[in-house]
Formats: sequence, C-alpha cells, structure tokens
Amino acid sequence: MGAATGIMNDFSHLPSVDTLLRADQATDLIKQYGRELTLAAIRDTLDDIRMHLKTPDEASEPLNDQRLLKIASVRLQSWLAPTLCPVINATGVILHTNLGRAPLSQSAQQALLAAASGYNTLEYDLLNGSRGSRTVHASNLLCRLTGAEAALVVNNNAAAMLLVLSAFARRKGVVISRTQLVEIGGGFRIPEVMAQSGARLIEVGTTNRVSLADYESALERDPIALLHAHHSNFKIIGFTSEPALKDLADLASRNHLLMIDDQGSGALLDTAHFGLGHEPTVQESLAAGCDLVCFSGDKLLGGPQAGIILGKNELVAKLKKHPLARAMRVDKLCLAALSATLIHYLKGDAENQIPVWRMISETEASLKLRTSAWQATLDFGTIIGGLSTVGGGSLPEETLPTSLLALDVRNPHNFMVKLRQVDPPVIARIENDQVMLDPRTVLPAQDTALLSALQKTLD
Repeated sequence: MGAATGIMNDFSHLPSVDTLLRADQATDLIKQYGRELTLAAIRDTLDDIRMHLKTPDEASEPLNDQRLLKIASVRLQSWLAPTLCPVINATGVILHTNLGRAPLSQSAQQALLAAASGYNTLEYDLLNGSRGSRTVHASNLLCRLTGAEAALVVNNNAAAMLLVLSAFARRKGVVISRTQLVEIGGGFRIPEVMAQSGARLIEVGTTNRVSLADYESALERDPIALLHAHHSNFKIIGFTSEPALKDLADLASRNHLLMIDDQGSGALLDTAHFGLGHEPTVQESLAAGCDLVCFSGDKLLGGPQAGIILGKNELVAKLKKHPLARAMRVDKLCLAALSATLIHYLKGDAENQIPVWRMISETEASLKLRTSAWQATLDFGTIIGGLSTVGGGSLPEETLPTSLLALDVRNPHNFMVKLRQVDPPVIARIENDQVMLDPRTVLPAQDTALLSALQKTLD
C-alpha cells in the first residue's frame, strides 16, 4: 500500500509536505485558513510525530494522509480559536471583573458598530470642515449630566489618577489618609501609582481612623493637594472615622490646595433607591467642592472601560496638553459606546436600558419567574432563595435577594468544567455542593442558549 494512502510502517514512509498539500482535504484547509498557515500546521504535525512517537504503533489511529491532515486541522483550529469570547454569566456577580464588567446597552452596541464599520468624525469638525478634537465627543455630555466645567476621558481610572498626579503633583506632596491606601484590581496600589507619577506621598492618620486635624497637621509639609480615595472595594468597620469629603475640600480651598477625589465606581444614580447601601455619586463629589474627580466608565456607570476626569476648566485644559494624555487617550469605539451610555442618563432611561442598572433593579419575584421557567424546561433542579452581588470593586458586602436554580449533580466541579466547554460557555457558582445559577446576571436573550447548554451537560 502506498505512503499516500496506506498505513505507515516506519517514519521513512511519512509523506512529504508537498504530498499532503496536494490532498483534497488540504485544499479545503487552504481555502479556510490560507496556504502559509496550513503549510505551517502540516510541518508542525510531521515534526511532532517524528519527535514524540518512537514507533508507528504508538499512534492511536493509523498515520495515513487523512489522519495526518486531521491532526493538522485540529492544530489550525486551536491556533485561531478566540481567547476573548462571549460567555453566559450565571454567577450573580453583576460587575464581574473577570467576565468583562459592565455589558453595554443596545444603544451603546449600535453606536460602537456604527463607529467601527466606516469612517467617522473622530477628529473632524463638520461645521468648519477642518481638524477637530476627539475630546469633545463625550465631554459635552458629561458636563451637561454632572454640572462639571470640563471633562476628559482616558483609558481607565488608574490612568486618570496617574495623569492627574503627574500633571499637578510631580515632585510635590500629596496628602492621603492611611485608611485610603487601597489596592485595586490586578495588584495596582494607590501608593505605587503615586510613586510612578513622581508625587511625594504624605500619609496621615492610622489604618482605621483619621481626623481633619491630621490633614491640617500635614499642611506643614507643604503639599500641593489633598487626595481622597473612595473605599470602593472594601469596608472598614468598628472603631473607625474619616472626615467628610466636603470638610476636606473646604480645607484644601482655604489653603489654596487641589482637592482630588478618586471616586472610582462611577455611580450617577443613588444605589440606596435599589435596596443597597448608598454609594457616593460623582455629582456629590463635585458638589462637595472637589477640583478634580476621577472614576471608571465600566463599573456602575455601565459603559465601556474608561477613566473619566471631571473638574475645573483650567485644570482639565492642562491635563489635555500633558504628554501622557496622548498615551492614555481612548479610541473611537470607546467614545461611541460611552456617549450612547451617557445619553441614557440624560434621557432618564438608564434604569431600563443600561444592563447593570436593569440587573440591580430587577425584583426577586421577577427573577423567580425565570428560574421557574428554567426548572420547568429542564425538569430538573430546585428553586431556592439566594443573594446576588454588585462586584467590580463597588458596594463591598452589599447584596441583593435573588432566586437561584440549584442543581444537585454528582460532581459539581466536573459539571462546571463541562459548562465552560459548551458554546457559549456558562459560568456559574458552587454553594453547598450544588451548582447555582442566578438569573439576575443572565441576559434575557441568553435564556435559550443557557437551557441548551444545561440540557447537553445534564444528558
């Protein structure tokens, strides 16, 4: 039997790359993946066989041309398989940092697609027919929404803080409480960001208590600014105290210092209206008298990843001219999605249109209707009460009552692995040795896909 069609008896009879490329199956691979990539996959396949198989008998199947090209095809698929792919979030964590935080509204998705699918006015002034500035697109909306004098959008909140400190506090002192020397996601710490900016850290207070007098004493060390960092991802409880933001802003104003607030979560609505603790809002920071306020776009704001800086005209103008501003600038896709998100707030329909707020405002009764429908379709599982969380470094320890579908399966961990292997993958959680599915974070349009994935995994 020839080498092209028969079973290999030894490695000297392995087909050449050219022989495999002439096969019909290879022609199909070339059409799908291109000649160069297919060629590389075939070469790697043959090299692996020569290196790892001592005898032909070690192959699980006969090493004929068809088998070799099948291996090459699998290799091509693995090379090009996307690592950033949609998932169904059934964890009940609304702002799940590992799962991309805030999903975008339909309007934001449409705006993003419109910006991506053709040319646009990113830096073009239609009125004058000349070059424009990308900074205007979301800035006008932000100022109208919050009452700020000026606004600037960069690529995330850590960048916003780094830009502010680099522009105004390089080689100068910045006063911050030890209660606020926080670490944010990915191991980034406020002191390290400050050090990178060149600012001189002036710590006051203790890890659980700080007073206005502590800040006043620090004025002797000739600071340029006071920095307030909101406890967005942790709580200090017990014997603890901090001065009000307005008192800090008044102290800064009296002493001609900058008052900078790292507000973080980007809350524009009062979370207390939804049964949660009150999260300080961006508007409250501005009303307290802060000169510059920084926050995220993809947390409670419910938009794309961005760092937003609001403040006084002359300060924001200086930030726009700083060399780091160009390195940190956002692209057309972010600006399009952010602008569409902000319009929801201006129109008063954020609660109904922005997924994060729709999830937060959903009642336990409506969630139970969905879990009941899931249970009826699957004919499996138990409906129990549970808790959802906001997550994403917002409202630590705050929870929302929810309805869970609890699946009592033989091996919950193996079941979770199988759920992550379906398309789209399903991410759930385990409690009390049961797999828990929370409808609060499953988008309504995903119910059919979720149930299909569960039925396949349960079979």
